Amino acid sequence: MRTVALPSGERVPALGLGTWHFGEDPALRAQQIATLRHAVDLGVTLIDTAEMYGEGLAEELIGEALSERRDEVFLVSKVYPHNASFYQLPVACANSLHRLKTDRIDLYLLHWRGSIPLHETVAGFQALQDAGKIRYWGVSNFDTDDMQELWNVRGGTAAVTNQILYNLTRRGPEWELLPWMRQHKIPIMAYSPIEQARLLKNRRLIEFSKRHGMTPASAALGWLLANDDVIAIPKTSSPERLEEDVAALSIELTAEQLAELDKLFPPPDGPRALEML
Repeated sequence: MRTVALPSGERVPALGLGTWHFGEDPALRAQQIATLRHAVDLGVTLIDTAEMYGEGLAEELIGEALSERRDEVFLVSKVYPHNASFYQLPVACANSLHRLKTDRIDLYLLHWRGSIPLHETVAGFQALQDAGKIRYWGVSNFDTDDMQELWNVRGGTAAVTNQILYNLTRRGPEWELLPWMRQHKIPIMAYSPIEQARLLKNRRLIEFSKRHGMTPASAALGWLLANDDVIAIPKTSSPERLEEDVAALSIELTAEQLAELDKLFPPPDGPRALEML
């Protein structure tokens, strides 16, 4: 498993598993539990979730699937903006911990900017760290100006990641946000790295993949994993699709292949506001 270094020096898997919509369809429950357990078997031990996902149903399913393997997993969860006040954060975190059947969250993220001042949220995260309820904290869906504001908040420089929408068709962050993150040595987590499976049907990517003997998923993920400061968190509830995603770890795209993808999927011609799903 390739790894990415957090600012602390701790290394986490470069490929994780997203869990949006997990737990919402009872007919898929057994398959989703099997996928989570198979992911850990394959070394995909970074599991991303949020209290928003199924209003806690995804966290509950993860707790059921992985409670006996807790120490093998790096758990990431996210808090709603309206729960990110100093006094509400402990309540939201406690609820997530209960659903996840664990005593700590490895990485706790603010899901997106809300109306609660950042200094209050940061203070809440620090209190949760001091209490041993979370190990690290970070943010999600923060654009460059949001990150700059966070860096000016007391304690804000302790954020260890920014989870954003980033893939071959969403390259706007390359203009300003990614350079800012790299300047400050903060890795990013790329959600929807295959654009909610739409990239798998993209004619340009399909043709590229055929020419180079790989699958579209492996090509799209391999493009992200070519960066040593990007964590990709594709979501799948299929053990078979999971294995296809993991195959991307064995692919080392050449400079020529990366240049070809750059031409096939060029970044926008100027700065863009950060996109969200």
